[in-house]
Amino acid sequence: MRFAITTLGCKANQYDTGTIAQVLIKNGFLQVRPGDGCDVCIINTCAVTSESVRKSHQAIRKLKKHEPDALFAVCGCQTKLDSQSVASIGVDLIGGTDDREEFAKRVIKLVEGETALGRPQNHVGATAPGRPRKQITRTRALLKIQDGCDNYCTYCIIPFTRGASQSMPLGEIEEKAKKLQEEGYKEIVVTGIEISSWQSNNLSVVPRIGTNPTSRHDKKTVTLPLVIALQTISTTAPNARLRLGSLDPQVLTEDFILKLAQIPNLCNHFHISLQSGCDETLKRMGRKYTTKQVLKAIKTLREKFPDCAITADLIVGFPGETDLEFAQTLELIEKAGFSDMHIFPYSQRPGTAAESMPGQVEKSIKQKRVLAAKEIAKQMKSAFLRSQTGKTVTVLFEQQKGKYSIGHSSNYMKVAIHGKIDKNVLRNVKISSIKDGLILGKIV
Repeated sequence: MRFAITTLGCKANQYDTGTIAQVLIKNGFLQVRPGDGCDVCIINTCAVTSESVRKSHQAIRKLKKHEPDALFAVCGCQTKLDSQSVASIGVDLIGGTDDREEFAKRVIKLVEGETALGRPQNHVGATAPGRPRKQITRTRALLKIQDGCDNYCTYCIIPFTRGASQSMPLGEIEEKAKKLQEEGYKEIVVTGIEISSWQSNNLSVVPRIGTNPTSRHDKKTVTLPLVIALQTISTTAPNARLRLGSLDPQVLTEDFILKLAQIPNLCNHFHISLQSGCDETLKRMGRKYTTKQVLKAIKTLREKFPDCAITADLIVGFPGETDLEFAQTLELIEKAGFSDMHIFPYSQRPGTAAESMPGQVEKSIKQKRVLAAKEIAKQMKSAFLRSQTGKTVTVLFEQQKGKYSIGHSSNYMKVAIHGKIDKNVLRNVKISSIKDGLILGKIV
């Protein structure tokens, strides 16, 4: 039985897709590319913006044209938000953001005829934490330690589709990290919907990193449990480098960054969920930090992690955003000097506080602001890449493309060298040049 999966959205969705695929493969299914002829098509949807919803529906319709005889199973945030719009396209099985293993089992039952076929089988229910599973590739593993969100930012639909924040227990994190190392992964990406909110219910006193947890003379505690989760993964899987998912700026205190710097295999790449560079806009968004805090965090990160890449998300055209506020955002991102940015126009999401806010910005203005921000982001990225020329970085090689072996450096540059390097190998590479956006280097 052949199946194909299309994934839209964030790394949490990618992780969930890996869970579904693993269950199906263990039950004798063969994974193929979408459109290559399959018996089951699975689409894991996204609903973070109206464009994400459009792309999710488009992906379903496109696959139905290529695979008219296949069974269609759809899950993810869009089904949780509006399962009826998905059902109207004509699918066989609908799941929400619940346990992906259970969703995969429902797919199997439908294929094997244990569940009567009738469009659609709708199993959208309350959100629950997915069970962590190993990934399909052997280069980079996603470890989802948290799901859901309690922040309720005024623009965001995620708390309504993913539910309240739920954390993987520390013991389970340790177990999964150990398995990932045993399976040969050279990089573990710590991901979740909002990993900054990870909590452990069984830690009353958390020792500082580098201290003896059994010492009667050291009763100091850390303020952010996330540090302990990261240290646990680091010590359990010391042969794999550790990469962080998106971080809320309010957690990037000097104390937190100092503790991160004590984790030896942590990648020097940090993605900040910035959203705006204007304090007034941040207040309307319901964000709980200031631009001053952001700039201070960036300065500290660069002091403690030389040559680190700092990337960010940005929403432009938020309700009430004036020309002056947008100018303040552009000024902030230039000061920050991000190595790359993900820039989106604000999208109204039903049920969020921002949907009915006054001062909705016209689409044409949002588009112009996106272009203006992207131009600055392009210049910053180019400057960062040029600054890396002549430096030596550690690259995890992931693929062979023509005459090049390609991988990512610890600071997340996509680096290519002439010749063949085996997949899943870490090598030191000296950056020699940048040609047509491709970063070229030589093995040291």
